[in-house]
Amino acid sequence: MKLRHKFLLLAVAPLALAMLAIALAVRSQAITLAQHQRALVEAAYLQTKELELRHYVQLAESAIAPLVASGRNDDATRQAATEILARLDYGPDGYFFLYDLQGRNLMHPRQPELVGQDLWTLRDAQGRPTIQNLIAAATAGGGVVRYQWRKPSSEQLIDKLGYVVAIPQWNWMMGTGIYLDDVDAALQRIDARARDDIRQTLLWIGIIAAISILVVGAAGMALNVSEHRASDAKLQQLAQRVVQSQEDERARLSRELHDGVSQLLVSVKLLIETAIERLHAGAADAERATPLLATALERINHVFVEVRRMSHALRPALLDDLGLQAALELLARQMHDNSGLQVALTVNGTPHALTSDQSTALYRIAQEGLTNVLRHARARSAGIELRYDPGQTILAIHDNGIGFDVADVQQDPDRGIGLRNMNERMAALQGTLTVTSGPLGTHVVASLPVTGTLI
Repeated sequence: MKLRHKFLLLAVAPLALAMLAIALAVRSQAITLAQHQRALVEAAYLQTKELELRHYVQLAESAIAPLVASGRNDDATRQAATEILARLDYGPDGYFFLYDLQGRNLMHPRQPELVGQDLWTLRDAQGRPTIQNLIAAATAGGGVVRYQWRKPSSEQLIDKLGYVVAIPQWNWMMGTGIYLDDVDAALQRIDARARDDIRQTLLWIGIIAAISILVVGAAGMALNVSEHRASDAKLQQLAQRVVQSQEDERARLSRELHDGVSQLLVSVKLLIETAIERLHAGAADAERATPLLATALERINHVFVEVRRMSHALRPALLDDLGLQAALELLARQMHDNSGLQVALTVNGTPHALTSDQSTALYRIAQEGLTNVLRHARARSAGIELRYDPGQTILAIHDNGIGFDVADVQQDPDRGIGLRNMNERMAALQGTLTVTSGPLGTHVVASLPVTGTLI
């Protein structure tokens, strides 16, 4: 997988995971809210039904109250009360029922086959003792009981909410009930609506997530294309800079060879030719050839010195033979000898083993930094510090010159080539370069991570 694709994946994957987490959280909260809403609606429905049943039972009690209050307990009186209750109904499934407190059915207008049966042990489909619970609620002062019972109009077993009271004078339990299939239907509609809402919410989250991922992906692709073009432009610029640097170096070598070595060799050639002519002229002129040959020999020594200087400028042999510290010491001496600039070298810490590339990079940065001091800083002295810290090697160059505007130089394409070269050397070796400058001088600090072992 290409690097830009990895970056794109790193941008899209967290977004997708975040949207998934949001969707799951919204779904969980929506389900919890729907369950809470369902419970509230159910409680409100049941409270309304309970109040309605209480009114029905109070009406029934009022209907038979004169008979109960008469104090009579004969069969005729109880039969008259039973007939009154049997005639009371409300709707096709609203009726009253009577049981004695031992669970025997005394009156059931919708299911007359139950009259006279002992239903004390009757349990509904969920295993609840129906008649026992009703009698317990009645003897406790009256109340509601939820149970399952067959609905007369549909002959189906449906949840029912009953309200019962006791008539202790006659050892009766009287009550009525409302079937809850309408409540269940309303709750099912609420559940269906909640499911639809959750589905719609998740759909919108999915659409938003898809659009967001597409936008991020498109932006990432556009950024990749832009960065790719910028990288290509930088590579082209770097290639041109490398070629230009090579050409500049060749031009410098050409000038030095022409102005230095070439001129010395020409003068040596002329001296030798003159000496040869005098030797051929005779014994009298032969003695005059000796000073010419001595001068030629001296100039040949100058040629050797010049060639050695140029060779050292290209790459000092000490860097490979004795290491970075010795090469920096020689560089400091040469700077002083050639320009009079006072350059002090300090070394701190326990030396680390440096690779050839690291030594070369630090040496070139010191060389470039001191060259900039000579050309631009108008400094009287400069210093080089080579510091070996745990985990890194640091080279610092400082001077007491006039300083410069670092940001302005770095933004100007025609200036700061040396600084850019130093930055690129450090970046290639995973190092860092910081440059600070002001009226009191300039500080250049190059840092490289340790890759070798202690020496």
